[in-house]
Amino acid sequence: MNHVLGAASVRELQSQLPGAVLTAGEPDYETARQIWNSAFDKRPAVIVRATSTQDVVRTVLFARSEGLPLAVRGGGHSIAGFSTCDGGIVLDLSSMNDVQVDIEERRAIVGGGATWKRFDAATQSHGLAATGGMISSTGVGGLTLGGGIGHLMRKQGLACDHVRSLELVTAEGSVLSVTESQHPDLLWALKGGGGNFGVVTKFDFALQPVGPTVLGGAVFYPGEEAAEVISGWRDALPGMPDELTTTVNLTTAPPVPFIVDDWHYRKVVAVIACWAGDIGEGEAVVAPLRALGTPISDVLGAIPYVELQQLVDPLWEPGAANYFTSTFLDGLPDEAVAKLCDHHREAADPPAQMELHVHQLGGAVARVPATDTPFGHRSSPFLLNCVARTANSADLSQQVAWARAARNDIGAFGQAATYANYAGEAGEHLVRASYPPMTLARLQAVKNQYDPSNLFRFNLNIPPTL
Repeated sequence: MNHVLGAASVRELQSQLPGAVLTAGEPDYETARQIWNSAFDKRPAVIVRATSTQDVVRTVLFARSEGLPLAVRGGGHSIAGFSTCDGGIVLDLSSMNDVQVDIEERRAIVGGGATWKRFDAATQSHGLAATGGMISSTGVGGLTLGGGIGHLMRKQGLACDHVRSLELVTAEGSVLSVTESQHPDLLWALKGGGGNFGVVTKFDFALQPVGPTVLGGAVFYPGEEAAEVISGWRDALPGMPDELTTTVNLTTAPPVPFIVDDWHYRKVVAVIACWAGDIGEGEAVVAPLRALGTPISDVLGAIPYVELQQLVDPLWEPGAANYFTSTFLDGLPDEAVAKLCDHHREAADPPAQMELHVHQLGGAVARVPATDTPFGHRSSPFLLNCVARTANSADLSQQVAWARAARNDIGAFGQAATYANYAGEAGEHLVRASYPPMTLARLQAVKNQYDPSNLFRFNLNIPPTL
């Protein structure tokens, strides 16, 4: 039987919170319930726009007392739709978005609802950064709690590797300072174990010098040359320094000014790069990336880091239906390259957006011992993300089938492991694919201690074993 939330209970919650508490029928409700990924169209009973840690505490306690589901929203991208729910409470942290930078200590204190756009703007004003999302509207919290790949990862490691400490609201409504000396098991779990253990209201990030200008951008080649380009890229990687992070994107050329009109909406392969070192030295290092085939467009050059972080934002506006699925690869032999090209050719033409992203790992990602964080696939040299995106959610199912087929086919060149942040759906099989057995057992032990009732289950859920 569904729980019916009484008006008196809502009024009591509204009286306790300075931020908005929205229910169906109120003017802002329809806008507030929408998330970036329109594949999920949910109607929560209550949306709470928290403005402080105490607001979060009151909301968590209210959800427990009413026996209602609780979804936590940071940036709201939520590929798998975890930041919303039907009939429950959405705890929206987007107003808790302050970013305070300590220049001398090279650290940033970041609100749980901040986006990478805010983070980058604050840190880059001092020539500092931490690995962040490749779309600037992504939430700092969601990306970091799931691991966090980005343009700086081979130089600096994952986003979660920068976390020094956190402030967390538990399922019991307690506010914990989570550090290496206080709740170290919980700190470990939050560096890749997702939102399973509570609501992170503050992050303490270690920062490193970057920019403010880096060598970054992309070189675009014809889709017909994809096999040649990918093979040449693969063969050049062993000699590349850690300052360079690259990604190959098999996609369709967007209608942007830096690509000639004749190539708009045609299959292309883009080699995306970020050199996080001296730009003069980097020019020689990236030179091979400009000669992998017959360039259509070369927009790889000196660029402010904040602009590189926002480069693809116009292609990833909210409102479309999205699906991601991923797999770690042990290598890219010629047979794997051929399969990538086959699935690229089979991808539907626009208005569908169907892409295969091959992320280069290694460097600082691999140097962190696998047991130091729940992100357990650090030795893999590549991560494949299969992307499906459409303006009409009714069309998404066919694209999802294509993405899964590509993942399964090319995933034969790996260990069937996946990246938690690129899981487009829920499921025990994805939890097991994201975390090796010993890691998962350790995560479940932390879950047993801090959330034995599984209040925080709108995530790639690690259920308690009690």
